[in-house]
Amino acid sequence: MNLLQIAWRNFCHRPLSSILTTLSLLLGVALVVIVVSIYGIVRDTFTNNATVGYNLVVGPPGSDLQLTLNSVYYLSEPIENLPYTYLMKFMDQSQRAAAVERCGGDPALGQVGGEYESYVAGGYAIPLALGDFFGKYRLVGTTPEFFEKLRYGKSVDQEFRFRDGRALETFNEQHGYFEAVLGHQAAKTMDINIGDVINPSHGSPEGKEHAEGFTVVGILAPTGTPQDRAAFVNLEGFYLMDGHANDVDEEDAKITSPVAAENQKLREQGRYLELKPLTIPEREVTAILVKTDFMSGPGLLNAVNESRRARAAAPVGAISKLMNLFIGPVAYAMMAITLITCFVAAVGVLVAIYNSMNDRRRDIAVMRALGARRETVTTIIVLESFIVAILGGVGGWVLAHAVIALASPWQEDFTGIPLSFFSVSWVEIWIAPVVV
Repeated sequence: MNLLQIAWRNFCHRPLSSILTTLSLLLGVALVVIVVSIYGIVRDTFTNNATVGYNLVVGPPGSDLQLTLNSVYYLSEPIENLPYTYLMKFMDQSQRAAAVERCGGDPALGQVGGEYESYVAGGYAIPLALGDFFGKYRLVGTTPEFFEKLRYGKSVDQEFRFRDGRALETFNEQHGYFEAVLGHQAAKTMDINIGDVINPSHGSPEGKEHAEGFTVVGILAPTGTPQDRAAFVNLEGFYLMDGHANDVDEEDAKITSPVAAENQKLREQGRYLELKPLTIPEREVTAILVKTDFMSGPGLLNAVNESRRARAAAPVGAISKLMNLFIGPVAYAMMAITLITCFVAAVGVLVAIYNSMNDRRRDIAVMRALGARRETVTTIIVLESFIVAILGGVGGWVLAHAVIALASPWQEDFTGIPLSFFSVSWVEIWIAPVVV
């Protein structure tokens, strides 16, 4: 019989003591792994989602963090909006002329290219309009380019896929401007399917429902990004909802009045699909997602911020500051508490093994009488401790990840971050051997 077998028999000879000792270590390891895993996974996901193919977010003057949380994660409330003419600064001459022809506005806007046109050559500028909700989920007005050009994933190379249906269209003969695409989690929680009609609520989840309904034409496949927890609607349809037109001055009213009067008649008759697009003076955007090349990004950020009419933020930098200033210290405090707990569990294991040795003095004396050397007896004790450590460590890891897997639906519902039994982070990989 080898020494490992002897150690195992000693472990099994006192089952209650051995099981309680192992359980003590198991619970300590499980607590550490749960804290480390959830913090690491959430932090990695938060950081990875700081960009979905764009490198700048442009919005009204204010905080970089507030702009990022609002436009990238749909968490914070928008403070103000930008006039649609600011979005046109990112368009070339042909795009501006097409916008004026389609919507109506000052013809001079379509005769020249935008001020920031050169910065987004080869990239894009995608508008977002926020402020309303579908249930507890943020309503995002945007264009079909959102699903065509944005990418996600660690390498930012994965296209958005649809579990059912298709992406938005600028205009559809059947639905007009009123089409919607729901994120995976939003559709699942609200029990929405293709063909259903949703009526957003104005200003807050408890706000008054708009009479204008959007037909759901697509449901996104799970992405693990904030898009899972949002409802996307055609930007034109967002503008056409009652109360979304911007107030205009007397000069602009000459352009907007005829369209506004016609739309008001159509609303009174319930003919929402026949509504005409808002004019340019009536339009606003909450934020603009901008993709530039590596060299143009800093130049555009400085140009926008120096103008003081808007604010440009790099989402990655804003989230990094959030992690370092707020979330990091809290995580370290939780880590210290869990490590102390694990240390207490380890001391309990040591005390249990020491008491076990006192109970086995006769067994050790017999082994010595039969010729066992001190090194042999010590090796058996170390192997028995090693068995406790392995069973406690592995059992703690399994228990922790089982708890994480069971809590995944709740976690995904509140944060949009899906977790599984095999979800790990580099923090866990680094610290787990130290704990065990």
